[in-house]
Amino acid sequence: MSDMNNALDEIHTSGTLGEKAEIFQSGKGNVSGFSSPALISLRAPLLIPNAQKTRTTLCKGNRSNKEEEESLSSCVPNPFPELIPSTLSPLVTECLLPWTKSSATQVIKVYNEDNTSRAVEVPSDITARDICQLFVLKNHCIDDHSWTLFEHLSHLGIERTIEDHESVMEVLSGWGVDTDRRLYFRKNYAKYEFFRKPLDFFPDHMVSISSETNGMVDHSQLIETFLNSSTCPEIHGHLHAKEQSRKSWKRFYFVLRRSGLYFSNKGTSKEPRHLQFIADFSDSNVYTVFSDKKLHGSPTDFGFCVKSTKSSSARDLKLLCADDEQTRTCWITAMRLLKYGMELYQNFIQPHQKQKASPMRSISENSLVAMDFSGQKSRVIENPSEALSVAVEEGLSWRRKSCHRLSGHGSPSTSQSSVLNIALHLAQPWFHGKLSRDEAQRLITQHGLIDGVFLLRDSQSNPKTFVLSLCHMQKIKHFQILPVGDEGELFYSPDDGQTRFSDLIQLVDFYQLNRGILPCKLKHYCARITL
Repeated sequence: MSDMNNALDEIHTSGTLGEKAEIFQSGKGNVSGFSSPALISLRAPLLIPNAQKTRTTLCKGNRSNKEEEESLSSCVPNPFPELIPSTLSPLVTECLLPWTKSSATQVIKVYNEDNTSRAVEVPSDITARDICQLFVLKNHCIDDHSWTLFEHLSHLGIERTIEDHESVMEVLSGWGVDTDRRLYFRKNYAKYEFFRKPLDFFPDHMVSISSETNGMVDHSQLIETFLNSSTCPEIHGHLHAKEQSRKSWKRFYFVLRRSGLYFSNKGTSKEPRHLQFIADFSDSNVYTVFSDKKLHGSPTDFGFCVKSTKSSSARDLKLLCADDEQTRTCWITAMRLLKYGMELYQNFIQPHQKQKASPMRSISENSLVAMDFSGQKSRVIENPSEALSVAVEEGLSWRRKSCHRLSGHGSPSTSQSSVLNIALHLAQPWFHGKLSRDEAQRLITQHGLIDGVFLLRDSQSNPKTFVLSLCHMQKIKHFQILPVGDEGELFYSPDDGQTRFSDLIQLVDFYQLNRGILPCKLKHYCARITL
């Protein structure tokens, strides 16, 4: 009895990420689809309309409705048969059914890329990382720490990453009743990439330190200047800004400091009398604009804005526009760092610290070795290169056997084998079928513009070919994959037959290990999950 009291009490107390993840994994964080108007609890059986009232009465120990309880007992199963009303402790009375206490929990709705959604009943102190951990558990996703919660404001055409430490309920409290806002759950590989490769995010010509260091930046300490409150990192450069209450845009020289964002009304002068204050980040957030030209008439497609947490009007947005993606990424990253500082670094290192504290590999897994059973006696493969080649060959052999099983009887014909090779990739998470070029670029951008983010899709111009869309240097490139016939065999090649692969799975496996003709290796695939 005491164990149940302790377990039920956990959902009402704030705790660490690991503690909350355990609560969700045990089923206290209820998730369901929106197939019906009512929220269907994962822990409770399906109840008739009056069942909720009956259970609440039972929780409070109200003995005056005993006849009503008995009349419903035949059609409403008791979710806690081991407990009887007369033996309920005060703690169980208060905590037995946490989903009936509106002050302790709240129902939110979360979407993914294909706009499917699920309802989540969560504690009021839930953070964005907790929500991501919940969906990782419920959808059996691989947790590579890139799953992210986004605030999406379609009526304004903007969205932003909700930082892992942010309270989701605080974000929701700033939403208006009539505004079209959503929470999205998807990957963002670039969320903390600037900690690993700061030079890719902060070009030399856009960053300077205070005059005490004569404007020279030590790039090995670049991130530390943002995290250290005693230093004054400064981002500067030209941006297009939309004039208030007008449709026109003008180009100004902007300066970002700890005190806020400014623009110069006299060329590139940084003198205090020439700098005009735009916004600070104590009560504002930076958003990416995804409908630049359509909604706001921006001169380029690289827009972003600063929005106050207290405002939901398009008139109050500080709309800005960069000339290229690298410039926009630099400004947005710097604004995030100046606003949150060490909190972002703690978000970045926390999952890695948890992995070191509790490694996932067991003792038996650590003792696994590669073995060769092809000869009369088995032997241990000690050469890593030989072990890798054997693993690749076994993978290819498995795929060939799969083709034989799928073909029905005996060995498949050449045409059957070709069809089966084509079909093998359809179930892969990196293949997106009939996706247009613009949709592919949008999807990769959403997943983060870092080297190696990719997807494969059907070619729109030639139905018999495929396209590999890959991000490199914050630009998206497209490589056509052509079918190549040779002596009745069908292969796939990204370089006019110089390099040939029996199927797309083999192609992806190869370029994940080797750069080849590509500008970089395939590292992160764009995946769409169904909630």
